Amino acid sequence: MSFLRRRVRWVLIAWMFVMSTIAYLDRANIAVAGSEMAREYHLDNIRLGWVFSAFVLGYAVFQAPGGRIADRFGPRRVLTCAVIWWGIFTALTAAVPTQITSALAVLIAVRFTLGLGEAVVYPCSNRLVANWIPSAERGVANGLIFAGVGVGAGAAPPLITYIVVNYGWRWSFWASAVLGGIAGVVWYFLARDTPGEHPWIGPEEQAHITSGLPAIQKEHDAVPWSAILGSKDVWAITLSYFSYGYTAYIFFTWFFIYLSTVRGLNLKSSAYFAMLPPLTMAVCSQLGGWISDRLSKRSGKRIGRCGVAVAGIGLAAVFLALGPQAQSAELASVILAGGAGALYLSQSSFWSVTADIAGPSAGTVSGVMNMGAQIGGTVTASLTPWIAKHFGWTESFLVAAGLCALGALAWLVVNPSRELRTEPQLVSGAAARG
Repeated sequence: MSFLRRRVRWVLIAWMFVMSTIAYLDRANIAVAGSEMAREYHLDNIRLGWVFSAFVLGYAVFQAPGGRIADRFGPRRVLTCAVIWWGIFTALTAAVPTQITSALAVLIAVRFTLGLGEAVVYPCSNRLVANWIPSAERGVANGLIFAGVGVGAGAAPPLITYIVVNYGWRWSFWASAVLGGIAGVVWYFLARDTPGEHPWIGPEEQAHITSGLPAIQKEHDAVPWSAILGSKDVWAITLSYFSYGYTAYIFFTWFFIYLSTVRGLNLKSSAYFAMLPPLTMAVCSQLGGWISDRLSKRSGKRIGRCGVAVAGIGLAAVFLALGPQAQSAELASVILAGGAGALYLSQSSFWSVTADIAGPSAGTVSGVMNMGAQIGGTVTASLTPWIAKHFGWTESFLVAAGLCALGALAWLVVNPSRELRTEPQLVSGAAARG
């Protein structure tokens, strides 16, 4: 227990990693089960793309409101409610009857509503990081949380394939819903919104956390919308995250289908090679966070946060341009997986900078930023198969490479030390304590 009293913040970050893993397993299962669903509901790739896009659209539109709610009521209660929400609608995805003529419309509505519930996950995590993690440790903390994205997406191909083959595609959604519910119950009893509320924390850790928070984080005033929407830093990061999300969602939605239908790999081989991008994401998310913290301490946040983001996203553009040119399906998978990993080197920079500049409104600002990524994901879910149909899959990846180049350049105008202006207002509950 004495060890925990010095490491409570990392226990919470570790469980956020678990929640992040389950959340992405929850959303990535449709990319694997999608072929079976499409066959049962008689959907072509374009219409299946609409179902993919519905989730991401719901996820996108509720990012900023979800972030504001997390700032207002705290990540403990908000995330618990969200897990219940997404468990219900994940299960409902598998309950849509095939006999009804409006099955496509119902699937779209269910996936859109599921997206609304999952939208608060990462704004909540950023609010947790802003409350619990000193600025110098935020790269590692965010790297660990978002490693869950890679682990969840990486576990999906073999796990969901096994469930689909042995029990049917519907069971893949029911199993994900149960896992999410268990994780949510643990979160409610484990987490607290602020260090001062947690019964396990010791005075040494609490003093360490408080001394490492940026000046803006020690205030209790919300950042007004005018300051958020008028910030060129917020707009630049959001633009970059749009390109990031556009590219990442190719791997989450279409990569498995690309390997099996375009590259000609069988179901088993596709499942294993589809694991490569998420696994590189998991490794590089942590590596990028560690590098970012080290460079920030040594050379300042402009190098440690912005420099790592420019290098990672820029390198991803190179891999994405080269991967489709490879003649071998296996080699193409490895090169494109390198692009996914390079992209995730920059992941912690986005969330660390928004926590630093927004302080008490970290959930809101990161929600605005993440809305950009999810709009990118919405676009790619439907645009990628359209480009592939009319121009070819190579061109689909080249578009993503071009957007990555633009996303890397956007970081050149970001100043990670320029904090957003707050304004006094009455707050209550978890927000008043955070």
